[in-house]
Amino acid sequence: DDPLRRAPQPLEEAKCKDTGRAYLLCDYNRDGDSHRSPWSNKYDPPIDDGFVPSEKLRRLEVEANTLFDCYRELYFEGGTSSVYLWELDGDDFAGCFLIKKKVSGHEFVTEGCWDSIHVVEVNLEDNGKAANYKLTTTVILTMDVQKESVGDTNLSGTLTRTAEKRSVIDAEHTHMHNMGTLIEDTETDIRVNMDALYIQKTREVVNNIRSPQTGPSQGAAFTASLNEAVKRHAR
Repeated sequence: DDPLRRAPQPLEEAKCKDTGRAYLLCDYNRDGDSHRSPWSNKYDPPIDDGFVPSEKLRRLEVEANTLFDCYRELYFEGGTSSVYLWELDGDDFAGCFLIKKKVSGHEFVTEGCWDSIHVVEVNLEDNGKAANYKLTTTVILTMDVQKESVGDTNLSGTLTRTAEKRSVIDAEHTHMHNMGTLIEDTETDIRVNMDALYIQKTREVVNNIRSPQTGPSQGAAFTASLNEAVKRHAR
């Protein structure tokens, strides 16, 4: 099962019974009807033979969750993050880095949610001295908008980007450093372009379907306010 080709779904949230910390549910931490907490490494509901990463990979997973939690707080100022790692052939491995940020009561966005899903495949080269990193990043954005000029509007969709890089592995360029910079650069690119790809194109489609002179229109001021809401949505 290719980890880079699974269709992304909106993320759901649960609470770890051992630690009380929130974590995110997805296919990558699911075994049957149970999900594994990245904080305790245990399944809920409990199962006897659920997949868990090797001891070596689990240490990297714990480190990844700690660092990605700091990344989430820095860029999103709230929300929930989770990281799950699993083995591939040989010493290769893959990981899923997740962030969910909900907003409500904004000036224009009554309710909204930003889901970031980063799936990275790591293929070791040169006897482990280098690695090739393949990343697929998907952002799922939903916004319920209420404004007199347009009424009640729902803006939802997904945006996917792929990236790949080869990097050496040493004391400075660890797996976490290499994966982290690739994820950060790709997500930043999506955030920068989100307003043009979502808001401006939506405005063009709506105005082509219905003339703005015959009813409420999505004017430039409203479009600018939505752009700002998108940027705040991901902070």
